[in-house]
Amino acid sequence: MADKSMEGLNDFTAKAESKVDSSRKLRVAIIGCGWIAGSHIKSYLAQPDVEIVAGADLIPGKAAAFFAKYGVEGVKTDYANDEELIADKSLNLDAVSICTYNRQHAPCAIHALDAGLNVLLEKPFTVTLDEAVEVMRAEKRSGKVISIGFQPRLDANMQKIKEIVQSGVLGDIYYIQTGGGRRRGIPTPFGTTFIEDETAGLGALGDIGCYSLDMVLNAIGYPKPLTVTGYKSAFFGKDPNYCGYRADKRAEYAKKFGVDDFAAAFIRLEGGIILDFRIAWAMNLDTPGDTIILGTKGGLRIPSTECWNGTVGGPMKIYHEVCGQQVETEIPVIKMNQGLFDLKIRSFLDAVKNGTKAPVPTSQILYNQAIIDGIAKSAECGREVEIEIPEI
Repeated sequence: MADKSMEGLNDFTAKAESKVDSSRKLRVAIIGCGWIAGSHIKSYLAQPDVEIVAGADLIPGKAAAFFAKYGVEGVKTDYANDEELIADKSLNLDAVSICTYNRQHAPCAIHALDAGLNVLLEKPFTVTLDEAVEVMRAEKRSGKVISIGFQPRLDANMQKIKEIVQSGVLGDIYYIQTGGGRRRGIPTPFGTTFIEDETAGLGALGDIGCYSLDMVLNAIGYPKPLTVTGYKSAFFGKDPNYCGYRADKRAEYAKKFGVDDFAAAFIRLEGGIILDFRIAWAMNLDTPGDTIILGTKGGLRIPSTECWNGTVGGPMKIYHEVCGQQVETEIPVIKMNQGLFDLKIRSFLDAVKNGTKAPVPTSQILYNQAIIDGIAKSAECGREVEIEIPEI
């Protein structure tokens, strides 16, 4: 089993704990000033080598209010859109964080890359596979760093999963079950951009499904996906009686809901590996099950979490044989001393300053996006589909 990208992944914490050279400050802008942008700005403010110099949002006045909320002064926000901000050469930008709704990820990333800027792009990568390919073509043209916002990968427990798989203790991997979800967790506390098709394009699939896919695909070296049989539904999101909505907004939200609140798939990967996947924003169950990685020498059980949150739900167990006896080896949960979002921001900044590879490269997340795209297409046509990835 090929491991395409161990480079740099195991030393994020070491880098974060090393002294940062603040003599050269990176000039950063934030595009899209909604909920997730708050996590970006807080992490940027904790870095000694960053100046936040600009911000843009499609809603007039939202960017100015956002920076005022976090007490950041002197930030230019008089832009109607990302293109106006990117075209402002007086900013002397080094990088942008793209925190827009999903359907704006691709155009904003392409504009920034073509302008010679480094990009930290929030997940999901894009809405469609074709959009992801176009972003990667812009990346190739520019030669700049673009990293995708998969901070769970920086969790020490996630890295331990990869270490276990790559050690060979499980043997050849042939079957994986993964996913996760929430019993009631359609994200509407900040409005409807997460649930409307014209803004989100993807629901649970793009919001938390991409994370659970990355957990296992990264562990096994991101083999190429070959075929997908997918299913998706929206029974809860379209129900005006859904108890997770605000009582006064139930009818409005149910009418606007245009994405998936549940998805499942059977995916064939290169190397003869089968991936059994399910994800939910809402379901009549506490969890769709633990993540299981089965190999010819052993199996790994990764306990699920109540709400998929980027780590493990308890000690992991390896089921294997020692001297002809069936045994179980428990892997204790590793406690993190630093927040994953801070590690995500720091690893991106280090790549920009040092000219190193993106911590979460598009070359991997392209396969993640291809699977999500394949699930959506298969669900729409009601049959298995082959995954065809265009040349970059």
